[in-house]
Amino acid sequence: MQTVDISWLKSLEVFINVPDKQLQWFIDHSENRVTDDGEILFKPGETLTGPHIVIDGGIQFYMIQNGSRRDYITFGRGDITGYMPYSRGKVAGGYAVAVGTLHTLSFPTEKLPELIKEHFELTQAFVHVMSNRVRDFTALQQQNEKMMALGKLSAGLAHELNNPASAIARDSDSLKAHLKLDPKLFKDMVMIRIEEEQVDLLNKELFTVLTVSDNTRLSLKERMALEDAITDWFEDHDIENGYALAESFADFNFSVENLQACAAAIPPASLSPMFNLISNLLVTEKMVEDIQLSSKRIADLVSSIKNFTHMDRAQDKQFADIHTGIRNTLTMLGYKIRKGNIQVIEDYDETLPPVKGLIGELNQVWTNIIDNAIDAMELNGKGTLTIKTERDKDFVQVKLSDDGPGIPAEVLPNIFDPFYTTKPMGKGTGMGLEVVQRIIYQHNGSVKVKSAPGRTEFIVCFPLDN
Repeated sequence: MQTVDISWLKSLEVFINVPDKQLQWFIDHSENRVTDDGEILFKPGETLTGPHIVIDGGIQFYMIQNGSRRDYITFGRGDITGYMPYSRGKVAGGYAVAVGTLHTLSFPTEKLPELIKEHFELTQAFVHVMSNRVRDFTALQQQNEKMMALGKLSAGLAHELNNPASAIARDSDSLKAHLKLDPKLFKDMVMIRIEEEQVDLLNKELFTVLTVSDNTRLSLKERMALEDAITDWFEDHDIENGYALAESFADFNFSVENLQACAAAIPPASLSPMFNLISNLLVTEKMVEDIQLSSKRIADLVSSIKNFTHMDRAQDKQFADIHTGIRNTLTMLGYKIRKGNIQVIEDYDETLPPVKGLIGELNQVWTNIIDNAIDAMELNGKGTLTIKTERDKDFVQVKLSDDGPGIPAEVLPNIFDPFYTTKPMGKGTGMGLEVVQRIIYQHNGSVKVKSAPGRTEFIVCFPLDN
């Protein structure tokens, strides 16, 4: 077993500047403990002891969430854990288990007042360990929650990006095949004989239809009726490929009357090749238009992702429109919202001035609250999410409510506690609302919740100018 003396303690950076006399006092009043592998050191709710210095082996900290074990952190050789001077945490929040044969130098908690009173530098060292532990844990917590938030969004984003990407690939393949030169069609086009006055008249009729801005979407029944009427007209006028052509002309809302007006400007012998040529141009335009729409959808999604994560921006507080962040969050969660058959009601006070805050972190607040609301409404198979913003003097207030089953009264007091969750393993870390509260506290604000069966409302409030 490792012998613990002053030189061993001074090999740990935290004790380098502690006087030897104080370290010897600590050794004299501490106990060398050996714990077997797998032995439980403490359980949730038990009073914390220590501090404990790990000499050999390790300590694994974990929690049980909905019957499943979740590991959080492991302390190894040279690490210090347990109760520290001035620590506010007096009881364990989870389990600690020995990893390997554990050897610790354990200081009796009841002697801490004497340590604090008589040994300033030693006390300072332990307080330094505690502050580092809080900082490191907070950083780990934030990183874990960011990764959890990314996980929440990734499946939906993959679906959102895949749809337009697949459409682009499909339309580009179709366009390539469509643009291949057909010998017969080329010959028919070259053989068209038409006067300049007829071209001008045809142009006028075509663009009368194509420039109409009122593209009223037809019902399925109306669309089928229009295609049938166009097909019949083409057959009556001996237009080749009439059935196939009807779809492209229907896409641009050509009526039989429009076709008749166009035909009046075309020599009878050229009707079939001319309408096939026009159809070719319409199909090409439609495919390019579809590719443009799909490309814009991808660009908009990428823009939403950049705005959501606040990439390419400084990490300090900045003035920004709070509604942009909320809308980007809804875009990011769009797939999950549609999948859950959820209606979103946005009631924004558009007169709100820009708010000063950590924009990326605020987006994490909206994500966590909205995602929880979606999960809650999942039980009903549908729901309504209402988001309302308003000004309250020098503060902005954001209310996010859902019509899910509500939060049980016995659960409500604990929802902001770290690691507390009622979700099954893999769906929640128990950190989401704790992170929400911590971020809003960073903004000198508050988070309140009201819940009853059929309605839960989170009210986030913070100053406009932090």
